[in-house]
Amino acid sequence: MNNSLKARQVIRAMSQSLCIALLLLSCGALAAQTEEHRVRNIVLVHGAWADGSGWKGVYDILVKDRYNVSIVQEPETSFKEDVAATKRALAQQGEPCILVAHSYGGAVITEAGTDPSVVGLVYIAAHMPDSGENEADDGKRFPSDLSKSGAIKKTADGFTYLEPAQFHEYFAADLSAEQAAFMARSQVLNLADNFKAVITTAAWRSKPSWMLVATKDRTINPDLERWYAERAKSHKVEVSGASHSVYVSRPKEVAALIEEAASHAR
Repeated sequence: MNNSLKARQVIRAMSQSLCIALLLLSCGALAAQTEEHRVRNIVLVHGAWADGSGWKGVYDILVKDRYNVSIVQEPETSFKEDVAATKRALAQQGEPCILVAHSYGGAVITEAGTDPSVVGLVYIAAHMPDSGENEADDGKRFPSDLSKSGAIKKTADGFTYLEPAQFHEYFAADLSAEQAAFMARSQVLNLADNFKAVITTAAWRSKPSWMLVATKDRTINPDLERWYAERAKSHKVEVSGASHSVYVSRPKEVAALIEEAASHAR
């Protein structure tokens, strides 16, 4: 092999190495830029007949992925107090955040999400009323199996709960019987009037939103979740076979949607 050919081969090899190095640098810079611009603060809001502990699986994933996660514990004693509890958590963020809710919590974040710190809203099998609406009336558009079942009970002082013996069937069918039983016995009773609370200003009208539809949801009709998403022009994903407790049973899918929102909201 002559010296000229050897020289060309060396130059070609060096050029290829340089291209690879530049490509790696570009990819690294792009990844760093994505990392820099993603929203890091996540606030999670639970729904009726539940508490914040149901978010544990989602919380663990988000924290591992270096998000700052706060979980609101709404008292469920009044819609106003639930909104106030959410705004209290938002006031502690100090930076832009993604506000996430399950079920009844969707109405709560629709009202509380007008807070300037909120740059994106994520609805997990949740209600999404408009201004002047309430979730009880919206639910009549597409009645759920639960609403027709008689499993919702009411205490003498006006609080609602799910009959524990029917909790697994209507609220958490894709969880074990043991886990559903624990959730049924630890459920937070929700004031009946909360479901009729009228939204004053719907945050999703002015902020980007994401909706996760649980296709086997028997507490909120999946078709209502789809209808909400279409009306709001939300980014929508569907989790096949998931019950209303999708935030507990499918934490990976739920966390993935939240992280998508955090990467795209500004």
